[in-house]
Amino acid sequence: MIKRAILSVSDKTGIVELARRLHHQGVTLLSTGGTMKAIAGAGIPVTGVSDVTGFPECLDGRVKTLHPMIHAGLLAVRGNAEHMAQIRKLGVEPIDMVIINLYPFRATIEKPGVTFEDAIENIDIGGPTMLRAAAKNAQDVVVVIDPADYDKVLNELETTGDVSLKTKRYLQYKVFEHTAQYDCMIQQYLRSQLEDAEEFPQNLTVTFEKVQEMRYGENPHQKAAFYRDLGDIAGTLPAARQLHGKELSYNNINDTNGALELLREFDTTAVVAVKHGNPCGVGVADEVSEAYRLAYEADPVSVFGGIVVTNAPVDAATAEQMSKIFLEIIVAPKFTDEALAILTRKKNLRLLELDTTIRSYPENERVMRKVAGGMLVQEIDDKLLPETELKVVTEKAPTEEQMKDLLLAWKIVKHAKSNGIAIAKANQSLGIGPGQVNRIWSTQMAIERSGEKVKGAALASDAFFPFDDCVKACAEAGISCIIQPGGSVRDQDSIDACNQYGIAMVFTGMRHFKH
Repeated sequence: MIKRAILSVSDKTGIVELARRLHHQGVTLLSTGGTMKAIAGAGIPVTGVSDVTGFPECLDGRVKTLHPMIHAGLLAVRGNAEHMAQIRKLGVEPIDMVIINLYPFRATIEKPGVTFEDAIENIDIGGPTMLRAAAKNAQDVVVVIDPADYDKVLNELETTGDVSLKTKRYLQYKVFEHTAQYDCMIQQYLRSQLEDAEEFPQNLTVTFEKVQEMRYGENPHQKAAFYRDLGDIAGTLPAARQLHGKELSYNNINDTNGALELLREFDTTAVVAVKHGNPCGVGVADEVSEAYRLAYEADPVSVFGGIVVTNAPVDAATAEQMSKIFLEIIVAPKFTDEALAILTRKKNLRLLELDTTIRSYPENERVMRKVAGGMLVQEIDDKLLPETELKVVTEKAPTEEQMKDLLLAWKIVKHAKSNGIAIAKANQSLGIGPGQVNRIWSTQMAIERSGEKVKGAALASDAFFPFDDCVKACAEAGISCIIQPGGSVRDQDSIDACNQYGIAMVFTGMRHFKH
């Protein structure tokens, strides 16, 4: 039976109606501070916690409920005769229900210019303590932290006169899930304030919140869900606003994220097309319609059913081109009204509005990859080239135009699965050879997909050439210049081959594996 309940909430959504319905069930209400004022202001009888404890709130409200008269009432096991005898002797009455949500720590730290002192002051102490006490004793105490559960609890109480053990266990779980996340947010914030925080802490605690459950995962037989970070997500996919089309799938999200990672490499107007996690077309131009044309013509076969992202607003001219083929997703910082009118004719085309001009990653972004029994964690690969100058290693140096092509190819190959090869020329990607088990196959694939445009183009390799076979293939195709990290014990073989065929080659000294 629920005879006494304590209510103390920061989020007062539905609290007055909850209090009213509990009162109608004959439940004695205890409360504090603003919650008590809200309940009393609605004409509902309520008793102050200080009247129960005989001790006033103090230290600017830091101490209110931290008292044996409260916690003994929460923790006494009703089926334990010794417990019940002890609290009777002490004059403690059981508390059968706790309705609490916590100080808004997350909302506080997300405010621009929040001070460390403000953040610390919004760490709740009494709330989590009562929640944990009540949840520990969940077989006897109903503990509710989420306003979404108010109706469920009240309906059971009004129908049966009590709350089922099944519901109590569910609410118990939700409390510890919530307090774990709450503590994780606090430790992440405090860690961010340290000047010499460990790069990789001994104990890794992370927290995310669910955005949506997916229809399925990578394959229809796999269940999946999408979660977002709780901190700064500006410029990332979870911050996008969907304007049109059906729900994003697991593969949509994964592939779009990869497209956005490549788009971050560009500070000029660019369009990136991706298929199955690999770039299949990149175009750079002053106008977005021209950039799209270049990206599309780079590989009009692969782009079909692909994902297109751009860092420039999509206008009517661009939308007309995009509407001519089947695309899964288009992401842009803005769509003009005319562009929306054209693109929304396609019922299932997903249109996402996102500030894709943000080139930096959120602070402290990490790559996390779950493996069976563990987790791999690394820094994000947010560098393109080392701080040192590029090294021309051949007798022939690339021209200014060739260097421009080389850098475009280098940006693209960084985001192709390894072993990766990318070919580019005149602000356009050509053939891309991703994910082969040896580099010569990737090279041959990229050359074949480039067609006649390959002559005079630039080729990038995400890692060094172990042999000179890739250079020989480039020479046969008419490639004019190569960019690669260097570092092979047989670098000289590739350098000699370049010199023999009149190919300029540049070493970056930086590898970009992507597995």
